[in-house]
Amino acid sequence: MTALKDQFLLDPSVTFLNHGSFGACPKPVFETYQKLQRELEWQPVDFLGRRADDMLAVARAALGKYLNADPDDLVYCMNATLGLNTVIKSLKLEAGDEILTTNHEYGALNNAWAFFCQKTGAKYINYPMPLPVTTHAAFVEDFWKGVTPRTKVIYISHITSPTALIFPVKELVRRAREAGILSIVDGAHVPGQIPLDLTDIDADFYSGNLHKWLCAPKGSAFLHVRRDKQKMIDPLVISHGWTSSSFIEQNQWQGTRDISSFLSVPAAIEFFEANNWTSVRAACHQLATEARNHIAAMTGATLPCPDGAEWYSQMAFCPLPPDSDMTEIKNRLYDEFRIEIPAIDWNGWKGVRVSFQGYNTSDDLEHLLSGLQAVLGK
Repeated sequence: MTALKDQFLLDPSVTFLNHGSFGACPKPVFETYQKLQRELEWQPVDFLGRRADDMLAVARAALGKYLNADPDDLVYCMNATLGLNTVIKSLKLEAGDEILTTNHEYGALNNAWAFFCQKTGAKYINYPMPLPVTTHAAFVEDFWKGVTPRTKVIYISHITSPTALIFPVKELVRRAREAGILSIVDGAHVPGQIPLDLTDIDADFYSGNLHKWLCAPKGSAFLHVRRDKQKMIDPLVISHGWTSSSFIEQNQWQGTRDISSFLSVPAAIEFFEANNWTSVRAACHQLATEARNHIAAMTGATLPCPDGAEWYSQMAFCPLPPDSDMTEIKNRLYDEFRIEIPAIDWNGWKGVRVSFQGYNTSDDLEHLLSGLQAVLGK
């Protein structure tokens, strides 16, 4: 993967192991993005007033093919948080209705649900799913114990932010539909990191980022809504398309904005295809496995899940001793070793969340291990 490092714009003085936070855009994709921005500024009315709908249709078609989804069920948005807020604020729940989720969810969306429940009286239940996890089958059975007659919605991350775990969303979606429960999936970390087949998962609502692991420009994501649920969605921004009966038209135009990041998504997909990303992903997963096991051997900490692509892909949570000062560790790793990596303190589990992308190599892993040895005094 050494050759891929030159394809990215990242500061070479930094060992960047935090792709999971904001992603990183390859040079060819970023060049496409800037070309589109220049076209927009060259003739703004032509770009937005005449060409935008057709260009977005082409970009949605490419994304739909990549995700195995009908492009008429997809709309571009700036990030998964916005896409999921669109769904959350469209729900018609009453006091006492329950939204079942896990205690592994992303903080911004926990806030969105708390805001919604404050307005409606519904209850947001962060059902505890303790670590270490064992099998997907056991996870499904344990989670389903949280379902009650008041459960109206299941909301769950496909890949979690704090613990970097892949959850078995397909089986949970299937059970939810059988029980008459709505399913909402947060796929912020999924597109590009693991294969994603939206038709196979068949969630009622699924939103994912494209500027993270698919390496599209910042501000590119999607909201996918099952066809029979599209009438439920109220546009987050009411604009010209509101009078239309089309899900796309109601949600695509939200006033003047730069749509160049959306239009660059096909270039990101092409970049992946040109660079045999299946092999890149496998190499990154191997680095993540080595990171987990080496750090666990260094610290004696318990791993949060078994080895294997069933539970994690290119991003992994690596536990550190429970008495670790995570702020000090994060600051020292960056200030002394120029290692960019998030430090996690989650429900008594402390550790670093390591991300490996195509620009990372075994040298980056070795640098992390030596930096941790020095910081931890091991």
